[in-house]
Amino acid sequence: QEEDLNEDNAFYKSDMFTCISSNGTNCHRISDGRVLLDEEGGPALIVGFLAQRHQYGVILIDRDLQRYNLSACHEGVVAASSSNSSSHFNGRNSLSSDWAFCQIVDSSCYDEEAMVYYIHASADHNDARPMEKGLTTGWCSWYHYYSDIDHDSLSKNADILEQHQNNIGFNVCLIDDGYMASWGDWNSLKPGRFMKDGGMKVLANTIKAKGMKPGIWLAPFACDKGSKLAKGHPDWIIRNDKGRVANSAHCGKYFYGLDATNPAVRKHVYDTIRRAVKDWGFEVLKLDFLYACCLSGNGKYDNTMSRAEAMYLGFRTIRAAAGDAFIIGCGSPLGSAIGFVDGMRVSCDTGPTWYPAFPLPWWDNGTLPALRGMLRNTLSRAVLGHRWWHNDPDCILLGESTKLTDVEVVSAASIVAMTGGMFLLSDDMEKVSESRLSVAKKIFPLTGVTAVPLDLHSAQNGGMPSILRAWCSDESTVINAQQKEVRKTDGLPSSWSSDMLREQASKLECEVGYSPGMIMNPYSRERSCFAVAPGLGTWTVVSLSNWMDHSNKLS
Repeated sequence: QEEDLNEDNAFYKSDMFTCISSNGTNCHRISDGRVLLDEEGGPALIVGFLAQRHQYGVILIDRDLQRYNLSACHEGVVAASSSNSSSHFNGRNSLSSDWAFCQIVDSSCYDEEAMVYYIHASADHNDARPMEKGLTTGWCSWYHYYSDIDHDSLSKNADILEQHQNNIGFNVCLIDDGYMASWGDWNSLKPGRFMKDGGMKVLANTIKAKGMKPGIWLAPFACDKGSKLAKGHPDWIIRNDKGRVANSAHCGKYFYGLDATNPAVRKHVYDTIRRAVKDWGFEVLKLDFLYACCLSGNGKYDNTMSRAEAMYLGFRTIRAAAGDAFIIGCGSPLGSAIGFVDGMRVSCDTGPTWYPAFPLPWWDNGTLPALRGMLRNTLSRAVLGHRWWHNDPDCILLGESTKLTDVEVVSAASIVAMTGGMFLLSDDMEKVSESRLSVAKKIFPLTGVTAVPLDLHSAQNGGMPSILRAWCSDESTVINAQQKEVRKTDGLPSSWSSDMLREQASKLECEVGYSPGMIMNPYSRERSCFAVAPGLGTWTVVSLSNWMDHSNKLS
């Protein structure tokens, strides 16, 4: 009898969803080693869960791609009352999973990614509203200053951003980690670095006065070991099955995770976010390490809840407190965030080097901070953009203080432009050369258009797609011009101003994203089509990248 498929003997594992596809019928190598590719995508199997609100599901697949197993994980949940249970509750009478999804997609020309049916179904199921707020073009303090920030350095960069409003159009200035005395004590400020009277509110108002939205970083479900919160509320901290503080991983330091099943913790989080939005005046929130509220362990306030249910409670609290603020999720299970965040980090941290720098292992370039890993994840998750949220590929580093070459910087900017996500710089803007700054100028304004990775399921170089295809067409601008009855001067069409082109880009962004109740046409090219000025016609744009450390040929 064949052994049941489980996590111990499965060859492939994936969280929430996965797509298995062939390389297409005409993809093969010819005699000199070159790869011949075409647009034909092979049949695909998509399996997964529509949400992560009840449990964190896992998909298991055997080596031969013959057996599949969808498992709903409820580990640690108290399902019945127990005399020795430490829970405040008496258990639950039943357990339920999120809806499962399974689909076979026939071979077709890949005007869209095979997973698009599933992505739209999940968006609809979770009430995603990715197009309610526009794309973010801005600056973040983290990758140059890290936690060494103060009022003067932030104000200086805001001044420089204002000077570039006409050629880059920054609309957000985001203050990252480093302003608070300790994680968890979010209303504290580092002494001597910020104004005593109104500290963060003064900075928020300064940024607003320069025509940008002020943004701030928070890790609402995390706290430092030495914080006042940890010392005053040890019962808020999640503990593992042995009663020790649960493992929250290491991000340069160890920190504690706060239990979202505890109403007191949720009130703390609500008050923290409300203070940032209402009292300080921040309009963009970068919320990090969100997974900390659902760490593994039975040392929680309510053990009748699964980890996914705890995360769901956490997100409901966050969205209620944030109101209309633009939320950028970071460090979160992807499925849990659908319908709650406006932007979502879809990659590992970027970094000042192509591969992870020593002492980090250079070969682990999929998850550790480095530009290559950031680009790989951005390409692989491009399909999520403008459907679940606006994709946040992480920041572009232009400064010569990094070890990135000109080619690597241009590559990063090109991928961000072609995948249509958010666009944030993170340098000391005073030290960015004009030649490097010109890279940012060339990809503004953002279009919201997302190219299709043609080799997403057949990439040989560590799973890193190399071929992106998009379209350019004047069809939507011509139609719009006809509707507006564009006047002619001296017998010639009036010129299209930059404002009109930005308006067209924003309009197209809304047309190609996910909207509730929309019918998905998998062969539609709208989402991957750039709007161009009337008279330019329609053509194809193909981006070819060689991510290997040696030369390669493609035909």
